[in-house]
Amino acid sequence: MTARAAEQRWLAWQTIDTGRLVLLSVTSTLVVVAVARTTVVPFYGTRFVAIAFGLYIAFGELLRLVLPGGREAAPIAMSAALSYAMVLRVAGQHWPQVSSRPVVVNRHVVNVVMNGPPLQVVLVAAAGMLLGSLPHIAAGRRAGLTGMSARLVAVACVAFIFHPLSSHLLAMPKVAFVVMAILAMLGWLIETVISAVIRADDLRARYSVTLADELRVQWRLGLAVGVAAIITVFGAEVMGIAELAVFAGPLLVIQFAFRRYAGIRATYLQTVRALAQVTEVGGYVESGHSRRVSRLALAIGRELGMPEPDLLNLEYAALMHDIGQLSLVEPIPGGATLLVSPAEARRIAEYGAEVIRQTGVLDAVAELVRWQWLPASGGLRTPPLGSKVIRAANAFDDLAGGSVDRDRTAAAVDRLRFAANTEYDPLVVAALAAVTDRLPITRL
Repeated sequence: MTARAAEQRWLAWQTIDTGRLVLLSVTSTLVVVAVARTTVVPFYGTRFVAIAFGLYIAFGELLRLVLPGGREAAPIAMSAALSYAMVLRVAGQHWPQVSSRPVVVNRHVVNVVMNGPPLQVVLVAAAGMLLGSLPHIAAGRRAGLTGMSARLVAVACVAFIFHPLSSHLLAMPKVAFVVMAILAMLGWLIETVISAVIRADDLRARYSVTLADELRVQWRLGLAVGVAAIITVFGAEVMGIAELAVFAGPLLVIQFAFRRYAGIRATYLQTVRALAQVTEVGGYVESGHSRRVSRLALAIGRELGMPEPDLLNLEYAALMHDIGQLSLVEPIPGGATLLVSPAEARRIAEYGAEVIRQTGVLDAVAELVRWQWLPASGGLRTPPLGSKVIRAANAFDDLAGGSVDRDRTAAAVDRLRFAANTEYDPLVVAALAAVTDRLPITRL
């Protein structure tokens, strides 16, 4: 048993941390090279500009928010870093001239000024992100190294692409706008792809589904970040560094709206979890049953490739799948609905669905609860996939409980597999078997 546990810990470490370690290694190398460069090559441009953008990035990192699904985002920090990577000129600042030949821009003679070298952008962005993360660390929150690393890699890619083009774009503002728009979208896409890779590893979900979820959740925020970065770049040519404070306002408003949305969603989940406790407090089900079914159902759903909106409904439904037992005069022994007749299981499910429907906002969740009693073979109708998942997860927990005994959980899976095609969906049972074989239910 000790050797098996050690093997499981090693497998879990490999599965969860490999992608994150690669990302941290890449960003660490970038930062080390950037620091080494500053000791050899003089700092490009005025340090005041770099400090201003660095503080702007730190401010954005300080105000990072948590998006639905536990995602961390720092839209102001990302916008500031992209702006510094693509800035051409700053009003009131005398940047070094890289060409003795003047260029005519809108009938005015200006010096050709390129933006800072890519490694300098990396250094300023990394310093700002680390500075902004210090208050989070002091407050006992996570440092957010993974998110910062993803943003830094994205900004570095934009800086390395934009730097060779900068000397040609100063005299062509329309072309510069198009190039900046493309690179801002590229930077957002790189960050999203990296975040999807890490999230797929952490959740053990399909990468294609995770990437689609990331794109769906992040695209509005990414659009705001890209627009704000471009406005900041062109605004700096007219207003100088002072415009950083001006253009932070719109992003603060957008960030506040996303924070409100995430807070509402978190409140919903807390309310549902509290409601699910009623059956446990009343002695209708065993303590921890709803949470275990919910965790297992989510793991099965990810194994089947369900998108995040469906997973959210599945989580709510799994937490409240037994709320219909409150209609019983006498509780079922152990709360195991596996032991009751189909007619009684149907009555419990329909009562629970009606209770949930009274909220007025969880109709999809109510439907999943309503049809959980129906066998996979159907009869009246084909139950939704979420209902099939809840039915299998509930039966597994009725059989295995919170046991970590591999023999007991294997026996429970074998019993469900024996009843596949009639009582339980074979694909759902196969996903359940894969999930429980990979990790104990307590670590899902």
